[in-house]
Amino acid sequence: MDKHRIKFLPLDYTYPGEHGENLLEIAMKAGVYINASCGGNGTCGKCKVRLIDGQVDSIRHPKIDESEYNEGVMLACQTNIKGDAVFEIPLESRVDRSILNRKKSHGALSAADVAQSLNSVVPELRLLKLYIEMSPPGLNDQMADAERLIRRLKEILRDKETKEINIELNIIKKLPHILRDSDWKTTILASETDLGWNIINIQKGDTTSTYYGVAVDVGTTTVCCKLIDLRSDRGIENRVIGESADYNAQISYGDDVITRIMYAGKKGGLKRLQEAIAGTIDRLIEDLIEKTGVDRTSISHLVAAGNTTMTHLLLGVEPRYIMISPYTPAFFNPPFATTKDVGIKAVDDVPLYLFPCVSSYVGGDIVAGVLSAGMADKEEISLFIDIGTNGEIVLGNRDWLMCASCSAGPAFEGGGIKDGMRATYGAIEQVRINQNTYEPMILTIGHERPSGICGSGLIDCLAEMILAGIITQNGRFNRDLPTRRIREVDNVCEYVLCYKEETRIGRDITITEMDIDNLIRAKAAMFAGCKVLLDSVGLSFFDLHNIIIAGGFGHYIDPIKAQIIGLLPELPSERFKFIGNSSLHGACLYMLSKRYVSQAVRIAGMMTNIELANNNRFMDEFVAAMFLPHTDERLFPETMKNHWQKNNFNDED
Repeated sequence: MDKHRIKFLPLDYTYPGEHGENLLEIAMKAGVYINASCGGNGTCGKCKVRLIDGQVDSIRHPKIDESEYNEGVMLACQTNIKGDAVFEIPLESRVDRSILNRKKSHGALSAADVAQSLNSVVPELRLLKLYIEMSPPGLNDQMADAERLIRRLKEILRDKETKEINIELNIIKKLPHILRDSDWKTTILASETDLGWNIINIQKGDTTSTYYGVAVDVGTTTVCCKLIDLRSDRGIENRVIGESADYNAQISYGDDVITRIMYAGKKGGLKRLQEAIAGTIDRLIEDLIEKTGVDRTSISHLVAAGNTTMTHLLLGVEPRYIMISPYTPAFFNPPFATTKDVGIKAVDDVPLYLFPCVSSYVGGDIVAGVLSAGMADKEEISLFIDIGTNGEIVLGNRDWLMCASCSAGPAFEGGGIKDGMRATYGAIEQVRINQNTYEPMILTIGHERPSGICGSGLIDCLAEMILAGIITQNGRFNRDLPTRRIREVDNVCEYVLCYKEETRIGRDITITEMDIDNLIRAKAAMFAGCKVLLDSVGLSFFDLHNIIIAGGFGHYIDPIKAQIIGLLPELPSERFKFIGNSSLHGACLYMLSKRYVSQAVRIAGMMTNIELANNNRFMDEFVAAMFLPHTDERLFPETMKNHWQKNNFNDED
């Protein structure tokens, strides 16, 4: 089959493609990220590219206007190549991983806090790394190599009441030459089991001075890794010796887990998704190795935490029944796997440990988050919230835990919003609106000219429009205000945040009434889920000792603005705790101590899941929360008093 050279600008990156191959598929294989929220079925209209040179077969999409079409703009998912070609990825279609290293938070755990937390853990690992010297065989001692190794190990571990020692087949295959090449001086890595130990790796000489592991947060949108020093020395200043993050390469197949589950059902889809996430982890480990200079053979194992769908996709397990009633995944407790099993090549074939899941939509990332937050150790009752496309919530303390997942939709990540975008450079992240002139003041990530608006900016904007009296309680614009920024275009009312002369994309950036509807639905789902959990145990928001906000998005939420729109309950600010990427921190704890391994298993077993998909009570609460901030004004007395009543206008419909 003919091969063509496909060049992507401004990356100046060239990758081979086959005749007739889909451009989005080529970009995916090349590691070139292009926004594609719908999984490549042509509905989102976000994977725009501009053909600079070459021949293609492309379907003109309704979201490509005539001026764009005349300039060679097309959708990558609707374009097949017919020869060598050069494409430019427009600004609004690019995905920039450098933004993932941005450090900012509203009172979240700092890097120093996290480091101190990990440094205080006395390592008690589930893996044993041990230097062993053996006497070589002779005519008077003809014991086989494997039995010789086991005999010596039992002598060393005699005080550990070892019952059984096994050696993995792949280790036995390389055992004869490693033992002899190293003059019978080796380092073994063994995993602890209920019956004893399994020898899972062997290295020449004494390598016990270097002992590392990689903790991984397998997010739907982003993947984050930390390289952890596992040595038992108490004097180690910082166990985290390297960090790296990147977008999950699966985003080119869809923004959310449902889209990806559907893509997995296509021919070869599951394999491509599995290879995409394994490839992302591979690149991150390579990045860590390059940054730190650590030898890849010193990395003993990986610990990963992800939601139930991401866990299935990483292992290459059929996920389709997660989304089909009665919502039963293939497993809750992941099977033992190695990096070779899933195609991670940046390290030796070492163990890959995955967190247990609780339900189809409450996964190992939430178990890791609860572990990190420490709420399962305390008597006080806390509410744990991870706000994202699938908002997960956990309520409880050391005696009991209730959990649920409410599909908030992608609005808080910019999905389903006319000018929404991920949090990257040029995204509007803060908004202030003058309550007299109705003119906006905006702040973008990186202080660059605006390209769109991300989740924190959307929350800010909605709250500011409330404060300025621009919108009513059901999210409709007050069209009688003396400002040109409220206008109607094609029978859609909108507010202009930036005129095209001020933007990087050459067109106005606006918030429409449809956008506001999507935001209200997202916040209503989150609030309703929390309310149903509390009601199920006879509690109210005022009974909570803490509300713990987790996840990368939580770093950038202004809690006051979130209360004004009714996303977060109206409670004193000191009750809100922002803990950042709790999934990754939980994976680090799990890696460092068997105590946290047992704790994670206990947490997953304690959680009682409430299914909200067909829950009548949830639907009632959802409808009640579809106003700003809520139909029950008693839940938001200060917001109603200080913001709505002073504006002195009400809904007319």
